[in-house]
Amino acid sequence: MIILGIDPGYATVGFGVIENSGGRNKALEYGVIQTPKDESLPKRLAKISSGFEILIDRYKPDAIAIEELFFTNNQKTAILVAEARGAILLTVYARCKNLFEYTPLQIKQAMTGYGRADKKQIQQMVKTFLNLKDVPKPDDAADALAVALTHAQTNRLAGLFGI
Repeated sequence: MIILGIDPGYATVGFGVIENSGGRNKALEYGVIQTPKDESLPKRLAKISSGFEILIDRYKPDAIAIEELFFTNNQKTAILVAEARGAILLTVYARCKNLFEYTPLQIKQAMTGYGRADKKQIQQMVKTFLNLKDVPKPDDAADALAVALTHAQTNRLAGLFGI
């Protein structure tokens, strides 16, 4: 199973593509889609959308997993990220109907077994689960891989219980 994980944003969007086979996970590609801050929001959203179209066409994922938003104190940033997330959802759902959403708490629990794990703990587990030499950089890419791994873990458990 090929899984595309997404850490939404509007300046930097993390992505991680993994292959899950027989309980083993392998990173196929990870990185970020960055948008220039001097561009208008519609142009930034178009760049994000086209970036995901390319990734989906390249890997043809069986499932796409995206992190749900959590609310911050900065309302302007939250609105921009929500708009970018909407564009991402529309783009990826048009190409792959198997779209799954996970909260930050679900991701932390799947990765570490602890809902209050910090970013470094999550990154270390991503490195371990994918048998990587180093923690993936930038952080947004590591976060996206964690989202993909969360889906792989959740999907594995669902299969065991016939869900």
